[in-house]
Amino acid sequence: MAHQGQDTISIGSYLLERLSQIGVQSLFGVPGDFNLGFLDLVEDHPKIDWVGNCNELNAAYAADGYARVKHGSHGIGAILTTFGVGELSAINGIAGAFAEQVPVVHIVGVPSTEQQKNRPMLHHTLGDGRYDAYLKAAQQFTQSQGAVFDAVSAASEIDRVLTDCITTARPVYLTLPTDRVFTKIPRGKLDTPLVPIPLQNDPATEEFVLNEIQQLVEKAGPEVVVLVDACAIRHDVTEEVWDLLQRTGFPVYCAPMGKTAVPEDYERYGGIYVGSISHPEIKEKVESAKLVLSIGSLNSDFNTGNFTYRTSRATTIELHSDHTRVQYALFPGLGMKHLLPRLTARLHPLDSPASSASVPPFRAPLPKAGEDPLGEEVISHLYFWPRISQFIRPEDVVVTETGTSSFGALEMPLPAKTIYVSQILWGSIGWAMGAAVGAALAARERRLKGRTLLFTGDGSLQLTAQELSTAMRHGLAPILFVLNNKGYTIERFLHGKERHYNDIVTWNWTQLLDVLAPEDLSPKPRSYTVRTKSELDALLKDESFASATGIQLVEVMMDRLDAPLPLLRQAELSGKTNHYVAEIV
Repeated sequence: MAHQGQDTISIGSYLLERLSQIGVQSLFGVPGDFNLGFLDLVEDHPKIDWVGNCNELNAAYAADGYARVKHGSHGIGAILTTFGVGELSAINGIAGAFAEQVPVVHIVGVPSTEQQKNRPMLHHTLGDGRYDAYLKAAQQFTQSQGAVFDAVSAASEIDRVLTDCITTARPVYLTLPTDRVFTKIPRGKLDTPLVPIPLQNDPATEEFVLNEIQQLVEKAGPEVVVLVDACAIRHDVTEEVWDLLQRTGFPVYCAPMGKTAVPEDYERYGGIYVGSISHPEIKEKVESAKLVLSIGSLNSDFNTGNFTYRTSRATTIELHSDHTRVQYALFPGLGMKHLLPRLTARLHPLDSPASSASVPPFRAPLPKAGEDPLGEEVISHLYFWPRISQFIRPEDVVVTETGTSSFGALEMPLPAKTIYVSQILWGSIGWAMGAAVGAALAARERRLKGRTLLFTGDGSLQLTAQELSTAMRHGLAPILFVLNNKGYTIERFLHGKERHYNDIVTWNWTQLLDVLAPEDLSPKPRSYTVRTKSELDALLKDESFASATGIQLVEVMMDRLDAPLPLLRQAELSGKTNHYVAEIV
C-alpha cells in the first residue's frame, strides 16, 4: 500500500518507520557530528521522541531498562550514538544487554561511504585507517551487525538486523553513513510487518519429548515443582507458563532473575530458590522434589547461589527458547514457545497429586519487638525490605541496583502485575539509574497505572546520577530510595571490609535534585532524609509522597556494615571462589 501517493522514502525515515512498527517510541543517545542528519529525521518523526542522555553509557542503560518494561510485543530498546567515541562509550551497556538477553538496537552514525572507502585520518578514528575496528568490537557483544552502504540492500539489511533483535532477544548493531540518511529507496517493504522468526519444532521429536515428560510427571506423583527463570520473561512465554501453572496446580518457585515471572501473590508460589542461600523451607521443597520442571533457566553464579543448586540432572527437565533437555537427553531446536501449550494440554487432564502438595507461603513479616539486632529505631535491612513490600502497588515498576538492593529485594513479595527490573548477571554498578529512566518512559508509554521505584546505593548512584536531569527533563516522576551506607557494601563483604578503596565521598543527596532540575520543572522535586524506622514508616504512609506526582529522592541512612542476609551468604561463597590469598583484613 502506497503512503499518501509516494512510493519512495529516505533510508533514515525507513529505519524510523521500522522502529515505530516494532514498538519503539523513545530513542536514547547522544548527538554527534556523524548522526546529526539522522537526528533531524528523529526530531521530526510524529511517533518517536528523542530522549537525549547525559552520556552514551547512560543511554545504553536506559535503552536496556526501556526494553525490559516494553518486553515481548510491546517493543525493544533503541540507542543512537556517533562513530568511535560515542559507540565505544555505550559498549558496556550493550554488553550487559547481550549477557542478560535484552533486545536493543544500537544505531551508529558513521562517516560517509566515500570516507570509509578512502580511509582518511578523520577525528574519532584510531589514526591508522582501521575504520572497521569498532565493528569488530561490536561483533563481540551483539547478535548480528548490519551496514547500510547502498540503496539496493538498505531495506533488507535494516529488516534483517531488526528481525534478529526481536527473534533472539539480544542487542544488534547497525551503522548508517552520513551520505545514506536521505538516499531514497522503495517503501514497499514497510507494508510487511517485522515479526520474530519462530523456531519450528520437529513434530515427531516434540511428540516424543511430550510423552517422556508426561511419564516422568506421572512417576513423580506429588513431588513435582516448577522453577521459572529469566528466559521465560526474555523470550515471552510468561503467559504460557501462567496457563501451565493454573491448569496443573504445580508448586512453583522462581530464580532471582525470574522474579515476577510468576505473580508473587499466587497461592501456589513459594518464593525464590537460590541454591544454598535459599530460605531453608524453599531449599528443601525444591531439592527434595522427584521432578523439577525448569523453564528458561540462566545458571549464573549470583542466580544460583554460586552454583549451589542441589538438583540432579536425573530429576530435571529444562525448557529453553532453542532447545529442550529431558534428564540427560538433549533435543536441539525444540523451543519452549510452541512446546509449552502442548505440554499444558497433556498435563492438565492428569490431575496430578502435585496440585495439592503444600507450598510455603511467600511472606516477609516485619521484625517483632526485640528481633532486630540493630535496635528498635535503626533502619536495618531486616526491617527495610518487608516495610517496602507493603508500600509497593500493582503495576509499579521496581528497579534495583546490583548488590545490596537486588539481594534485599529477593525476599520482598511483590503484588501482581509488578514489573521487576534488575541486572544480576552482568552487574554493572550504576546501571539502575539509567535503566530507571528507560523503564519509567516505557511504563508511561504502556500507560501502566503504577509508579517507578528505584532502589540504589550511594556508591552506585554516584556513577550515573546525572541521568536524574534526563528524567526531570522528560517529566518523569520516579521515587528514588538511596541507601546511604557510606560506600560499596557488597564489595566490603566480598573483600576489604575496612579498606579505604570501598569508601566514597559523602554527597549532599537532598540537594542533588535541585541542582540538576530544569528551572521550569513543575511540580518541584522533593527530597527527604530518613534516619529511623519511625521516620521511614511515616513517609511511606504519607499519601502526598506515595502518589508520586513528581520526582522524589529519599536518602535512607543505614549502618555501614548492615546487609541483607542473602548478600552475606553470597559474599561468603564468592569470597571462597575468588581465591584471595594472604587475606589480612
